[in-house]
Amino acid sequence: MMERVLWFCLMLMLPFGQVYAETILKVTKGVDEPTPIAVSPFQWSGSYALPQDVAEIVTNDLSRSGFFKLMARDDMLSFPSQQDQVFFRDWRMGGSDYLVIGRIEPVAGTRDDVSVTFELYDVIKGQKIRIDQSRYTASVKYLRQIAHRVADQIFEKLTGIPGAFSTRIAYVTAKQNGTNRQYQLIVADADGENASAVFTDKEPILSPSWGPDGKTLAFVSFETTRPMINVMDITTGKRQRVQSFRGLNGAPAWSPDGRKLALTLSKDGNPEVYILDLSVGKLNRVTHHYAIDTEPSWAPDGRSLYFTSDRGGQPQIYRVHLATREIERVTFEGNFNARARLTPDGRFMALVHRASGGGARFNIAVQDMKTGQLDVLTESMLDESPSIAPNGSVVIYATQKGTRGILSAVTLDGRVKYEMPVRGGDVREPAWSPYLN
Repeated sequence: MMERVLWFCLMLMLPFGQVYAETILKVTKGVDEPTPIAVSPFQWSGSYALPQDVAEIVTNDLSRSGFFKLMARDDMLSFPSQQDQVFFRDWRMGGSDYLVIGRIEPVAGTRDDVSVTFELYDVIKGQKIRIDQSRYTASVKYLRQIAHRVADQIFEKLTGIPGAFSTRIAYVTAKQNGTNRQYQLIVADADGENASAVFTDKEPILSPSWGPDGKTLAFVSFETTRPMINVMDITTGKRQRVQSFRGLNGAPAWSPDGRKLALTLSKDGNPEVYILDLSVGKLNRVTHHYAIDTEPSWAPDGRSLYFTSDRGGQPQIYRVHLATREIERVTFEGNFNARARLTPDGRFMALVHRASGGGARFNIAVQDMKTGQLDVLTESMLDESPSIAPNGSVVIYATQKGTRGILSAVTLDGRVKYEMPVRGGDVREPAWSPYLN
């Protein structure tokens, strides 16, 4: 596992371990005073049973954010689905500040299309809140996706932050099958549900990276005697090899326009950062140094790359301006900083950080790119692979819980933390998708 060897003790101390199946959501830290809200069961007027409980999915999404305190369904005095059925006094007595109601109806003339309509109410003021899009129509098989979009709308209206519940995540699992290992590249909804394997192999899988179209993944596999970089269309399963030089081929990262990949290659003898133009197959070398340069990540404007290098004696994060090839160091606090990921506006950078004198403790931190202030967000021992949600508010990362690898998430201000439910297996290498159409 070449990339893990390159990044020293951090990668070596986080091997794939035992196999576990995680199917629960656990908010480990929330805001001091989460907003009380109730989501009433959505009324269904069709003649067959729905495959998904839309209200339950919306409830779980909002609960997972840590910003809301959800009323239990058993504590509700009624299940309104129309405005004239809402009695604000009952919901005030129950302690809710907001109420969500909804209806699901079959679309006439279609076989399985449904229409989902929802409404949001301010219980304290006793009035309906205007929502930009309060109706969705799609096949019944897309009810889960509709529910996530409903949650996105509610979340944005009440927090001012665009929701990212309808996005997806990718991650890698390892399972022990007898004497053999099985590695899978998993794609799931942002809540960890609806998970499916898009690639399976007996050799390790590393560094999944989403293309800006939300349909393409680049990743590293070891199907041959050396690592190779693949690009896969997850909707069709079609996969192509884009690079497989002698030595290291790793850490692919998509440019914002989707036309290029930044890579780490050692084909010239030393790990360096390159850019591959996918349309013409042209390869340009970006760094030239005897140190290890790896883990490239694009700035949101596509004009520069951030990368990890030990050229100063310890792993730190540097920035290279592509027009001039001028390189500047951007992290100075601590003796280990790696795996830079920028928020969509470029204001903040998430990274793996070890404090000076921190021993073997590696945590997720965020650095303000204007002030240089660095704040440590996590408290566990071995955290890695941060990936930022497209709304720039949450970082998903891999960590250790006992002897197993799990996924966790933390908001950029560190106020909300939660564990992610994932498909069975020891988990590593999460990547958060862009917004989906």
